[in-house]
Order: sequence, then C-alpha cells, then structure tokens
Amino acid sequence: MLKLLKKVYYDVLKSIAFYPVLISLGFFVLAMIVLELENTETVVTLKKNLSYLFIQDFETARAILSTFIGGILSLTVFSFTMVMVVLNQASSNFSPRLLPNLISNKKHQIILGIYIGTLLYCTIVLIYLGAYGIDSESMGLSTMLAALFALICIGFFVYFIHSISTAIQINHITNRIFRSSMKYLEAELKDKSNQEVSLHYIDTENWHAIYIAKNGYYKGFDVSLMTNSLLLQNNQIEVIPYVGQHIWKGMPVLRTKHILNKEEQQDLLFCLDISSKRHEGDKGISGMIKLMEIAVKALSPGINDPGTAIDALDNLAELLRVRLQFSKVNSTYAGDGETLLIRNNISAHEIMRIVVQPIRNYAKNDSAVLFELVATLHFIAKAPNLSKEDSAALAEEKEALRFDVEKHIYNPIDRKRILDYLEHG
Repeated sequence: MLKLLKKVYYDVLKSIAFYPVLISLGFFVLAMIVLELENTETVVTLKKNLSYLFIQDFETARAILSTFIGGILSLTVFSFTMVMVVLNQASSNFSPRLLPNLISNKKHQIILGIYIGTLLYCTIVLIYLGAYGIDSESMGLSTMLAALFALICIGFFVYFIHSISTAIQINHITNRIFRSSMKYLEAELKDKSNQEVSLHYIDTENWHAIYIAKNGYYKGFDVSLMTNSLLLQNNQIEVIPYVGQHIWKGMPVLRTKHILNKEEQQDLLFCLDISSKRHEGDKGISGMIKLMEIAVKALSPGINDPGTAIDALDNLAELLRVRLQFSKVNSTYAGDGETLLIRNNISAHEIMRIVVQPIRNYAKNDSAVLFELVATLHFIAKAPNLSKEDSAALAEEKEALRFDVEKHIYNPIDRKRILDYLEHG
C-alpha cells in the first residue's frame, strides 16, 4: 500500500491537471462563500459607502459576467494551444524525453488553474443571477471580485507569454537539466550512506542470486519498504544494477550472502523501484542522457546546430566530473537494522559508452564540436580522486576520439590542431 501510494502521489504531482483542479476547487469554494456574504451587514454597509465600486444593476452584472466568461475562455484555449505547440516543437527540435518536465511546469499549471478557476467562479455567480432573476439582491461584491480576477488573468496571460517563450529556448532547457542533475549529484555526495564506503573489496560472485520477473529501468532501492525480519537478520544484500540501467525479465538483480526463502525474496524484490520510463526525472544518469540526446539531435543533418551541441557538452563536462568522484560501490546498513546493503554505481566505461560515445559518433565530421569534446575529456581527467579504472576509461575514450579525428577530419590544419590539443592539453 505504501509503495502504491507513493506511485500515485508522484503521478498526480506530475499530471498537468493537478494544480488546475486544485485551484478550481478553491475558486468554487470562494464563490460559495462570497455569495453567502453578499447580504451580510458588513458588506451592505461597504456597498453604501463605496457604491462606485459595486454593480447593483442586474442587466449590467449579467453582461459583465458573460463578457468575462467569453474572454477568459478564449485566453484559456489560446494558452493550452501554445503549450501544445511548445511541446511539439521541443519534441521535434530537441528530444521527446524533455516533454515530461515541460508538462509538469508548475508555473504554467498554476496560471491555467487561475484561468479555469475564474471561469468557474464567474459561471457560478451567473447561474446564481439566473436562478433569482431581477428580483435577487445586489450582486455587487461577487461581480466586483469577478472583475478583479479577470484583471489578474490578463496580467498572468502576459506573464505566460513571456514564460512559455523562455521555456522553449534551448539554453533554458539545458541549464534546467544541468541544475537539476547537479543538485541530485551533490546531494548524493553529501549523503552519509554514500560516505560509508567499504574499505575492502567484497566478492559477491558466489552469493545467492535473486531474479526479476519483469522488464524495466531500475530507479532505486527503497529501504523503508524492507520488512523488520530482513532488517534484523544480519545479512548482506547487493543491488546489482546501477540507477537508470535497463533490466530484462529473468535477469539477476540482487545477491544475498545468506539464502532467503521465497517470501523473503519477494519482499526484497518489492523494494526495487522499476519503471517503464527510462528518462523519468534527472536522477542517476538520466539527466546526462537528456543532454547527450540534445547534443546528438543538434548535430543531425535536419537541425545542424553545433552551437547547441557545444552548450550541452559544457554542461555535461561538469556533471561527468562530479559523477566520476563517486565510488564504484557504496555500502551502508539498511535503516536501523543489521543488514548491510551494497549498491553499485555506474562505471566510468559505461558512462563513456552511454554519454560520450554517441556525441563523438555524430560529431566526427565537425572539427569545432570535436575540439570541445577534447576539452571536455581533459577537464574531466583533472577531477580529484579519480580511480585507475576511471583514468583508463578516459584514456580509452581519447584513443577512440583520436581514431575518428584522423579518419574523418580531412583538413590537415584542423586535424593537427585537434590532435595536438588531444595530446598536450
């Protein structure tokens, strides 16, 4: 139930309808309250003292409310249309994997919610007027608030135009992905569980394997879902895949030092977060893959935008430099129990294959991007506390880059410039 509630919670938060529905309910409640306050002594006194602010004519109030409903409805339709256009453009020009983050933009959801809420408010007040007709009491307060909300909607519409035009700019997209990914990496580095690294190598090859029964992408291991019996049995558990790795049905995903019965194995598998979406969020390697795909898309013949590829490489350089400071294996005690949990991080060779290699393959004919890729590798190589394995992976990628430069850069001056930089830095 806890796992199901967490999934539903995150799905609701990411839905484009979450904030609009919430805000619309608020406007509905507000309409009910305002209609009840119309004939209170305080409001009646206020209407007499500030009569120029309140509309007390039935026909005028109905005409104004009808105008507000038509105008705000047009703003809402136009705004939704712009969102769809932005999503289509981002999918075509950059990467389809950027759509979830654009859809879940809280600012745009709040603005759309205010539009819909104002429409609902004006409709309820107009229905109230229609129900009681010209014999109803003055509707000055509710009509005045409707006018105020309409002005607010116009102001938000101007802001929406500015915000949506900024959100589609590629620099804004890459910077947002970079900030989100860097925030996650820095939090992981500061996390105590990542500081309690085993000082010696633990051979887990002969441990008891537990196999997964479905396909998907590994997103994490939730310790809070472990049962007390698993926490207190003084066992050692290894999580084999790294965050973001694809898992095939029947593949070993866990190893335990002591054998577990079938029920305990199922309880342990239940703690795994397996998603069908590879690029959900910017955790692990997902943010870097998004930047890689933006760079690759920019280098395609249809787009041909090396400047965007270079910007993506600049952001990738800092992320990769921080990512390679992670140890290969993190081990910590699960919760307050006695069970040792061993988690594997993605290796440097795998990072080079997933993130750097696609850019190198698409940019092998572009001397400017290749030069920036060399600078990226040099910058990463100067990161503190690089292991021998990480250094070997970088050296291997440099050799692959040298081969592509020698084979595909035909201009001898450009080729010599890149090779000299690759050799001497």
